[in-house]
Amino acid sequence: MVTLRKARQDLEKRRNIVDDALENLVQEKISSSEAPAMILARDVILAGGKRYRPILVLLAFEAAGGKDNSIVMDLALSAELLHTATLVHDDIYDQAKTRRGIPTLHSTHGLSHGIIGGDYLFVLGFGLGGKYDSEVVARMAQSCANIAVGELLQFNHIGDLSTTPEDYYSIIDGKTAGPFASACQCAGMVAGADETITKSLEEFGWEVGRAFQLVDDLLDLTGDPSMGKPRGTDVHDGKMTLPIIHALTMLHGAEREQLADVIQNFSDDRWRELTSLLEMSGSFDYVRQLIDNHIGRAQSVLDKLPDTSAKSLLFEIAKQSRSRRT
Repeated sequence: MVTLRKARQDLEKRRNIVDDALENLVQEKISSSEAPAMILARDVILAGGKRYRPILVLLAFEAAGGKDNSIVMDLALSAELLHTATLVHDDIYDQAKTRRGIPTLHSTHGLSHGIIGGDYLFVLGFGLGGKYDSEVVARMAQSCANIAVGELLQFNHIGDLSTTPEDYYSIIDGKTAGPFASACQCAGMVAGADETITKSLEEFGWEVGRAFQLVDDLLDLTGDPSMGKPRGTDVHDGKMTLPIIHALTMLHGAEREQLADVIQNFSDDRWRELTSLLEMSGSFDYVRQLIDNHIGRAQSVLDKLPDTSAKSLLFEIAKQSRSRRT
């Protein structure tokens, strides 16, 4: 039985391994012909973050029977770099000024450099992942294509009060949950696991990824500036997150009209009004219950895997996703 303290130490150890590998990659590229692009992207890469995606790759590889993490490290770094690339481009779309507590790339270097920096991170990430078997590369490519589809779906539903939960899940499955699922599944493939194991890891990734996005939705509405992202960014941008979608469904008459007006004419002085309506509709509790459901399913699907310390750490990551603040 792995204690909570031991689990956290083991996760921190893997995070340090990932950070060291990223720093080595940065130094390697700065010493090459890619120096101008890497110097531009360096601060974004090394800005921190929990490194959930590369840690999941390492753990999924181990849980699937992999022994030598150096075999899967390029895939782990690929997952982190592709994620970081999407953040750079998301910040441009959203005109965000900060990310993880530091200025965004486009806000310090200009729009053109921001786009180039994001493009470079995509190429760098896919180059690392492209070293693996064609089946792994094809799975990664499909995941990246689905990110673009999810982004377009989200744009189509900006400010759309008729957005349904099904629309919402299509968006987050493309943008968030799909990359989690792909990373875990591909790690199992690299470990040489059979289809039962790789499919279980994929399903684990889907469920944890969905829980992560739902937590992000709540943090946008209930968080504070210490998160590294201003509270209410999604509301200001007109993004239809699940708490708001649920409230629009549950409220009727004057309350529903009031919520629609708050969303369509939102400003910071309407926070209390917005949160009161979300509380009235039970939307916060509804989303918290969905988070618990996704985490429960993520943990259940791991029962198909052999009992290992890596499996226990995957359980721990699933639990931590419920209470994270960043």
